[in-house]
Amino acid sequence: MKMQSKFVSIGGVVIVACSLSMALAQSKKEPVFVESEKAEFKEIVPGVKKKVLWGNHDSAAYGAFTKFDPGLTNPPHTHTNEVRIVVLRGAYIYKPQNGNERRVGAGSYLSIPAGTVHVSSGDAKEGALFYEESPGKFDLKVVDQKAKK
Repeated sequence: MKMQSKFVSIGGVVIVACSLSMALAQSKKEPVFVESEKAEFKEIVPGVKKKVLWGNHDSAAYGAFTKFDPGLTNPPHTHTNEVRIVVLRGAYIYKPQNGNERRVGAGSYLSIPAGTVHVSSGDAKEGALFYEESPGKFDLKVVDQKAKK
């Protein structure tokens, strides 16, 4: 019986040691490099493609490269969470519900507060390539303009 308990104790120590070494190996962070021109984008909806770089776009905070096709226009909509954007190429066209259209060009930053009704589009010729991030999941809630009239 004592021999068996020694094996169980040794086996338990080995399992704990292996688990600890695996956890340490997984926690080691390495730099991540992604070139927007070489990234594999996934079409989210027609005319919009994304490459998630970190986090979980569908359920939590995230960062992603996003492309809008030239001339794409998304209907009036809101987002549950703030969306922060840095345009890399082309232009992101932002139009709040009761405001003037803004052209957000390459090298520019835009923060869209949660719940803000707006229309978004890409430059007619170049479209838009931008980095976006949010402290929460991404969603696009289309606003029914007919119901407001």
